[in-house]
Amino acid sequence: MHPNHIPTGRSNLLEGDFYAFQDLLAPEEREAALRLRDFMEREVRPIADDYWDRAEFPHHLIPGIAATGVLGTAWPESRRFPNSALFRGWAAVEIARVDASFATFVGVTSGLAMGAIGVGGSDEQRAAWLPPMGRGEVVGAFGLTEPLAGSDTARGLRTTAVRRGDTWILDGAKRWIGNATFADITLIWAKDIDDGQVKGFIVRKDTPGFKTEKIERKQSLRGVQNADITLTGVEVPEADRLQRIDSFKDLAGVLGPTRVGVAWEAMGIALGAHEAAVRYAAEREQFGRPIASFQLVQQKLAENLADVTAGLAVCVRAAQLEDAGKRRDEHAAMAKAFCTSRMRTVVARARAVLGGNGIQLDHGVARYFADAEAVYSYEGTYDMNTLIVGRAITGRQAFV
Repeated sequence: MHPNHIPTGRSNLLEGDFYAFQDLLAPEEREAALRLRDFMEREVRPIADDYWDRAEFPHHLIPGIAATGVLGTAWPESRRFPNSALFRGWAAVEIARVDASFATFVGVTSGLAMGAIGVGGSDEQRAAWLPPMGRGEVVGAFGLTEPLAGSDTARGLRTTAVRRGDTWILDGAKRWIGNATFADITLIWAKDIDDGQVKGFIVRKDTPGFKTEKIERKQSLRGVQNADITLTGVEVPEADRLQRIDSFKDLAGVLGPTRVGVAWEAMGIALGAHEAAVRYAAEREQFGRPIASFQLVQQKLAENLADVTAGLAVCVRAAQLEDAGKRRDEHAAMAKAFCTSRMRTVVARARAVLGGNGIQLDHGVARYFADAEAVYSYEGTYDMNTLIVGRAITGRQAFV
């Protein structure tokens, strides 16, 4: 057993799952979650710090994570067994509590790229792409954000698409695109010059005019291979345009579930940091006894557990709404904003428990502390998500 593994007892519950949310999973889902946990502890945790430190991605683990069955779980073409939104969220927790960079890889290829094809692709496109992506044979990326368009992509998208017969010509630039340096396909979102609406395109990595450049010197999610993308006269056949995406509103159907997925990921990061702080407090001695026996340390741990529990409760309810077909954009926005905010607080308290050792990778919290900053910002900033909720409360839009 790896020294960072936390024994979970006969119930197989995580220590940080204080209200036993895992028990809400169906039996087959619980078994799949445990298989995933075993993979993450056995294969990913021992190497996560090293790959993070070197800003590299462990490509050799892609077949292993695919074998757990967590890629493409939302789609009948690629899922291994019927499953719920609750299971898909819990899978994100299991991955992120070990490595947020690896969780982001899964979220991009399985949630965003496969989600775009699942929501917006024709039956033929779904049949062609989802099965191999679910097997890990094809990796996807999702190219929406641009150098000058982040929060305002609904109106500020500058990448253009011009149709000439059965071919589309794409020109523009994308930024912060996870997986893009090695993805086999990238879903590129561009504004149709003719009607001004957003369209989605499946762009293969070797397409002429499609260029990626890794973004260096990151201090968060260092294992994620983010790229700047330039598109210069990129030709895409009409057959590779997502046939069911004709506007940004259609695209929003992809982003809602993945936004909730980021909330789950945030709780995984918070849970991982909390577990590391509990381990450290039990082992670190000051004044002749473990610091876990000190009142102020116990207060930090208790507050962290409460925040993790509250965030998981929000995620669970959002998943239940998703499964019932009742989840709205404001539900996803609240989950993402609340959970990433709580995550930030939890990782800060966990780092404080470790004192000066909290900034060193070897002690288990520093990576979570740094990675939380990127997760706090992507898939919609805290500010933008609170404004989506504010619009739902007041009926008034305050974005500009």
